[in-house]
Amino acid sequence: MPLAFLRCGDVAKVVRVRGKGEVHHHLENLGFVEGASVSVVSEQAGNFIVQVKGANVALDRSVASKIIVA
Repeated sequence: MPLAFLRCGDVAKVVRVRGKGEVHHHLENLGFVEGASVSVVSEQAGNFIVQVKGANVALDRSVASKIIVA
C-alpha cells in the first residue's frame, strides 16, 4: 500500500519506490530504499513528516503515494 495511507504512529517497511527519474533518485537518496523502516511522525492535511534512517523527512501526499510500504 502507498505510504500516503499510513496514519500518525504507524510503522512500515519500504517495498519499492514508484516513478522514474529525478524524483525516484531523490527519494532513494533520502533513505527510501527497499527494506528501510519508515514511521509516520505527523500527518496534517495530506502532508507527512516521516522518520526514515534516523532522519525526519517532510513529504506531500503525491510524493508519499509513490512510496509503497508493507
